[in-house]
Amino acid sequence: MARRKGFLGTVARIQREMEKAERARQRAARQVVRDQEKALRALKRARQAKQRAARESEKERRRLHQEARAAEVEAMNADIEARLSDLSQVLQATLEVDDHIDFESLKVPFKPAPFSPGRLAKPAKRPHRPPEIPGLSFLKRLRKKNVELRDRAIQEQQEAYRTELESYARAEKQRTKSLDASERQHAEIQEGERLRVEQAHAEIDQFRHDFESGDPKAVVEYFGLVLQASIYPDGFPRHSRVAFVPESRQLVIEIELPGLDVVPELKKYKYVKARDDISEAARSAAEIRRIYADLIAQVTLRTIHEVFEADRGRNLETVVLNGIVEAIDPATGREVTPCLVSVRTTEPAFAEIDLSRVEPIACLKALNASVSAKPAELAPVRPVLEFSMVDNRFIEETDVLSELDQRINLMEMTPTGFEGLISNLFERMGLETRQTRPSRDGGVDCVAFDPRPIFGGKVVIQAKRYKNTVGVSAVRDLFGTVQNEGASKGILVTTSGYGKSSFEFANGKPLELLDGPNLLYLLAEHAGLEAKIEPPEGWRDPMPDLNASGGEGRLRFRSRESG
Repeated sequence: MARRKGFLGTVARIQREMEKAERARQRAARQVVRDQEKALRALKRARQAKQRAARESEKERRRLHQEARAAEVEAMNADIEARLSDLSQVLQATLEVDDHIDFESLKVPFKPAPFSPGRLAKPAKRPHRPPEIPGLSFLKRLRKKNVELRDRAIQEQQEAYRTELESYARAEKQRTKSLDASERQHAEIQEGERLRVEQAHAEIDQFRHDFESGDPKAVVEYFGLVLQASIYPDGFPRHSRVAFVPESRQLVIEIELPGLDVVPELKKYKYVKARDDISEAARSAAEIRRIYADLIAQVTLRTIHEVFEADRGRNLETVVLNGIVEAIDPATGREVTPCLVSVRTTEPAFAEIDLSRVEPIACLKALNASVSAKPAELAPVRPVLEFSMVDNRFIEETDVLSELDQRINLMEMTPTGFEGLISNLFERMGLETRQTRPSRDGGVDCVAFDPRPIFGGKVVIQAKRYKNTVGVSAVRDLFGTVQNEGASKGILVTTSGYGKSSFEFANGKPLELLDGPNLLYLLAEHAGLEAKIEPPEGWRDPMPDLNASGGEGRLRFRSRESG
């Protein structure tokens, strides 16, 4: 019985242990499941975090991309605004600059270059005296051979040293010789440079003297430099031509104006985030035309201001400016150079203008300038004075070939012949002329009719063969004749030139003043007649005008082209 109880107790114990082990196993299994679930949750959280990071990264990338595109648009718009600001400040920019050229500033001072001998400055290394060969001991001196060997070694050492010294001396002699030659060459070069600089300074001094003396060539050269020194925004043409008529102290300028493409066609850029695209807003055609017309007026006033300011009252009384533009005629596809603005003004009249406060277009109108009504469409105006009328070809032939020139001399014609010449010229130009009796001063009075509707009418023409400058009284007389005759226009033609007061009086009136070069040009252009103007020796004007300004002598012209 007791044994049975013991067996049952053992079985119960074993069963309890098995149950305990099973529970432990189940707990372990549940723990494994929990650990797996925990790991899965951690993996899920990691994946979610990665996805969130990827989304944040993409969001940040898009943000940075959009900021970069917006900054790009801002920079492009700033560039447009800067360009427009430059165009609107073309006139104002020159008011802050003294356009006068100081002749001393043209001189580059001579600065001698220091002599640099280079490796020649370093002497060769002098050989060192060899160390003395030690003497022989008493026992070694007893043997003759030892003494001979030592004496031979000493002799060889001394001969080698002498050879080195001789080589050193030759090298030093050659070095000092080369050094002296190099120094002499340097001195010669510097002396030549000094003489070249002195010559350049002398030429500048002569240039200044010629300019201050009113030499036509120096005047043209000086104002050519003034125009070249004027700084314009990028894209502006820099081509210009200058001519000077010393008798009337008149500077004639032809400048190339910028084309319509100088005005930005785009008004602004805009970044559209939804499409990740940059859109463009075009500037209206009306605004482009307005900006371009204002720009042309600014360039015109700026150029006149620069030459008057640079002159400082030395040589100029009157400035004539023609502004042309090089373009392609859309109707023919050919290159054209229409004149878009033409103006003549005097220094006193221009000095009355406050350029810092004017509206450029209104200012030109007040100066009675001819301004294109549609410059963007290249609508031309008639130049106040054709530049070709004062080109330097008129002097080269006359000065060099005066005795061989077979052209007709207007100053040697009879009064009747000259009257007929003027009458025929204007007939060739499209007027219906009726010649009247000769005037007292040897000129010609001619009444002509312009047959064009609206613009035509009666024209009074007077001509004066003078060598001295025509005074303002003749211009006043012509204006009085125009009023008395009820004419629509008066033309005064002379073989000489006009002074400042004549242009000032004619400004704004229906009068046109043609000087000698004008007349020669018109005869060649419309009548095919090559003529010259050379007053014979002893010529005296029929009715000298004491109010006239300018000297006597043949008409002289100088022109300069730059760019």
